[in-house]
Amino acid sequence: MSIFSLITGRPGLSGFGSASTAEQVTEGIDASNLTAIVTGGASGIGLETVRVLALRKAHVIIAARNMEAANAAKQLILKDNETARVDVLKLDLSSMKSVRAFVDDFNALDVPLNILINNAGVMFCPFQLSKDGIEMQFATNHIGHFLLTNLLLEKMKNTARSTGIEGRIVNLSSIAHNYTYEHGIRFDQISDESGYSDKRAYGQSKLANILHANELSRRFQEEGINITVNSVHPGLIMTPLMRYSELLMRVLRVFTFYLWKNVPQGASTTCYVALHPNLKGVTGKYHLDCNELEPSAFARDTVLAKKLWDFSNKLVSSAAKP
Repeated sequence: MSIFSLITGRPGLSGFGSASTAEQVTEGIDASNLTAIVTGGASGIGLETVRVLALRKAHVIIAARNMEAANAAKQLILKDNETARVDVLKLDLSSMKSVRAFVDDFNALDVPLNILINNAGVMFCPFQLSKDGIEMQFATNHIGHFLLTNLLLEKMKNTARSTGIEGRIVNLSSIAHNYTYEHGIRFDQISDESGYSDKRAYGQSKLANILHANELSRRFQEEGINITVNSVHPGLIMTPLMRYSELLMRVLRVFTFYLWKNVPQGASTTCYVALHPNLKGVTGKYHLDCNELEPSAFARDTVLAKKLWDFSNKLVSSAAKP
């Protein structure tokens, strides 16, 4: 998409553009036979994603760290949509123990799983380690979602086989994946404070989201699994994700106001990739404004994607089990 398209909202090949809202891109879609998990669904574009999926009659599980906020979000949705099917489960993506507990809680619901939207994240936070000893942005934005996805794969595969309905996994990345460390991923220094940059660490984690999606997509294609995996950049939106850099973002917005979206516009690409029939069979792609876009060279590197997959597996395996 060109800067002109971003500013004007001019639609791309999909028929949608930067000005399209989540409701507009899913208009007329009946998702009543679908179950979805949305991480970070208690606020921002995650909440709007849950609301619109529920509006299209999907059964949606809000996976959130803050249960008070998640339950408030559920009540907000039910206030306007009394028939909405929304459940709330606790999930702290920075803790592998919490991820495993969430999957146990979800499996106890005994429901299918058609859609997994890996939406939650942290941004530009000061250096800190997760409970598992991993740099917080990498732990939350990538490793937590990597483990969550792997633990839910059998459920998604079984659902796709038994229903004949294509499963979909959506990783929320960012245009910030272009601004990462020199070699893309600091494999040998993932959790080192030395040389840490909050901006580059965020870019690294968002690059990891794309590489994860691409490698998982490749594996599904090799196995003939009826599940697609794509990544999206939602656009520039002022949300709680920016709590560590709110002042900087507000100043930046003054000079780039024409590039920013509101929350309904920010959730549009996620909802489009998760629900729209035009995306049937489309996998391993990166999307902006509901249209495919070529990501960075690092993000297209299949060797790097495989290396990250193996590295992530080792991190998960070496972490203390509950």
